[in-house]
Amino acid sequence: MATSTDPQPSAAHAADSHDLIRVHGARENNLKDVSVGIPKRRLTVFTGVSGSGKSSLVFDTVAAESQRLINETYSAFVQGFMPALARPEVDVLDGLTTAIIVDQQRIGADPRSTVGTVTDANAMLRILFSRLGQPHIGPPSAYAFNVPSVRASGAITVERGAKKAEKATFTRTGGMCPRCEGRGTVSDIDLSRLYDDSKSISEGAFTIPGWKSDSFWTVRLYAESGFLDPDKPIRRFTKQEMQDFLYREPTKVKVEGVNLTYEGLIPKIRKSFLSKDREAMQPHIRAFVDRAVTFTACPECEGTRLSEGARRSKINGISIADACAMQISDLAGWVRGLAEPSVAPLLTALRGTLDSFGEIGLGYLSLDRPSGTLSGGEAQRVKMIRHLGSSLTDVTYVFDEPTIGLHPHDIQRMNDLLLRLRDKGNTVLVVEHKPETILIADHVVDLGPGAGTAGGTVCFEGTVDGLRSSGTVTGRHLDDRAALKTSVRKPVGTLAVRGASANNLRDVDVDIPLGVLVVVTGVAGSGKSSLVHGALPGQPGAADAGVVSIDQSAIRGSRRSNPATYTGLLDPVRKAFAKANGVKPALFSANSEGACPNCNGAGVIYTDLAMMAGVASTCEECEGKRFQASVLEYRLGGRDISEVLAMPVTEAEEFFGSGEARTPAAHRILGRLADVGLGYLSLGQPLTTLSGGERQRLKLATQMAEKGRVYVLDEPTTGLHLADVEQLLGLLDRLVDSGKSVIVIEHHQAVMAHADWIIDLGPGAGHDGGRIVFEGTPADLVAARSTLTGEHLAAYVGA
Repeated sequence: MATSTDPQPSAAHAADSHDLIRVHGARENNLKDVSVGIPKRRLTVFTGVSGSGKSSLVFDTVAAESQRLINETYSAFVQGFMPALARPEVDVLDGLTTAIIVDQQRIGADPRSTVGTVTDANAMLRILFSRLGQPHIGPPSAYAFNVPSVRASGAITVERGAKKAEKATFTRTGGMCPRCEGRGTVSDIDLSRLYDDSKSISEGAFTIPGWKSDSFWTVRLYAESGFLDPDKPIRRFTKQEMQDFLYREPTKVKVEGVNLTYEGLIPKIRKSFLSKDREAMQPHIRAFVDRAVTFTACPECEGTRLSEGARRSKINGISIADACAMQISDLAGWVRGLAEPSVAPLLTALRGTLDSFGEIGLGYLSLDRPSGTLSGGEAQRVKMIRHLGSSLTDVTYVFDEPTIGLHPHDIQRMNDLLLRLRDKGNTVLVVEHKPETILIADHVVDLGPGAGTAGGTVCFEGTVDGLRSSGTVTGRHLDDRAALKTSVRKPVGTLAVRGASANNLRDVDVDIPLGVLVVVTGVAGSGKSSLVHGALPGQPGAADAGVVSIDQSAIRGSRRSNPATYTGLLDPVRKAFAKANGVKPALFSANSEGACPNCNGAGVIYTDLAMMAGVASTCEECEGKRFQASVLEYRLGGRDISEVLAMPVTEAEEFFGSGEARTPAAHRILGRLADVGLGYLSLGQPLTTLSGGERQRLKLATQMAEKGRVYVLDEPTTGLHLADVEQLLGLLDRLVDSGKSVIVIEHHQAVMAHADWIIDLGPGAGHDGGRIVFEGTPADLVAARSTLTGEHLAAYVGA
């Protein structure tokens, strides 16, 4: 019989000594030879001002190297399909474990991607209905709106003895609605937006962006195709000409000796405009599509995306379409009421997934909600659901501000989930600014002391108590509490919202005061965005008031885009250089005539090494300056264009404010960038390297030039350090004092305390919300304590 002896406590196993992730000499982006030891199986919070290097250390160094090493274990064939990752700039990275990144990247906006498909809840529901649904219509694929029904028939030859052909048929039952192909909406094109039918094609009848009369591939193709008369007004086309003009199948034609493909206008527009992601379009193209195309719920499936058979098959009177349309908290209750021993394990798994939505504060969603409509915070929490029930342990979970979009009431639940992941034996790394989450950390790494080039060093490493007494910017502001305003501004008018019923709003009537700072708050999912972004713009009077909305949608831009190009700053700068030197402005664009011919103005040469990580090396010809040598000989105020683009905003503001380089148009834009706290940003820094908080403030600076009198901001404290919130409040005050009205959707108690007027929605989320539960001053809200927001704000200000 085998015997066992207890190991002596002094004889520690060698494997247990690897309890640190060691980073030595990290130099990614603005990091300055950073060295830290991150404890494993603990919760570590990384903090510091926006732009101090937190994401560079956590995501671009630790997580990126872990993912790169894992990818290298796959076969060369598989690696060919994976993104190539370069090794981070770091001397030593030791003790890494598998990293799972749960970031705020929006989930793809494909119309067939929903909350249910992303979390696998739909897959379990499909199996459930295929087992219990009556009438039975087929396997799980019969309930899937991404699977079309297929029928085929023909002959097959069976090679057995005397070969003979046998008749065969094949059918597959899918759940896709044949009319809308599983999208839930159908598009209708307004022909009057495509052309003026009183004109002929040769007279310029087309009103489509980019379709100019001399365009060889578009207008001239139609004019010279031979299918229609280019000199006849479109309204006088014969029936056949109109059919060919609008709907003709692709047909080969010869125009001026060149072989081209002619097809009807409607299919051409569908392919060239409607097949693209709307958010990726240029603004003028997007405006055209919004004018010309109307999207309506599919009349055949009533927007459910499912075929008639899938809608008819039910369990206890509920179809899969009804189940997906339910609020998830209600769906969880319905699933709990099903008692069928044959599918007991499936029901247990489905209940677990649906209950996770409630735990994470997303019980107000429905499974048929398109994933592209989720906010960054919601998308991150939906991704978390995959990991909560995971059997994996001893992995590194990396979170990017998981409290974004969460009411103080919901932050406690998020903290509990982070601690649950840690207690399973995982290493949890969190980039965060909210003190509520910093306080639960086992270990804190504070980066700074400033942002951009003034950051990139570790200011403190240790416990939360140590951080408090450390004297760093974060330590000093950790226990900051904003006081309630002693006096509030008086409104100069109101913007009336009547009968708002978008999403979960319940016929809401509210008067939003103008000329003051208004904060719209409430738990996540209570209807704040539906009221401010959905109902407000459509109200009579909103257009007259000049409402400018700045939401959290991502900035579209390549690595060639930078703050100078995005804000329009480069135009006056190029003109100033051109005027001072007597040459064309196009010379001073790295995307135009002035670009270095070797790197095409990118400043770096990208070498693709097939399935190995690509290498970016500084261009030897322009030394990374992006311009031709001849262009750099032209100067303005003693500086060439590459030196100007390397300047931080504060230095550039001084440079263009006086002397030979004085350019009022550029100075105004730079002043706005400094106002929103981006003074440290260099003008030529690629947009792709900016943090989330920096990108939103960049949008705010750009929109401040608009003529609007009412600014609508969506959680402007996103990505802001505790110390930066004070600067934001100062900016909001300046906007209001200059005669603007500011409406802010916000959960941050410092912003609530600073408001002149608060509109609180609730009392809960989803169908438990959608009502106004309080309107009044912050002091009245604290005194009443009648809502969740009131209780948390009272605790925050110490009332």
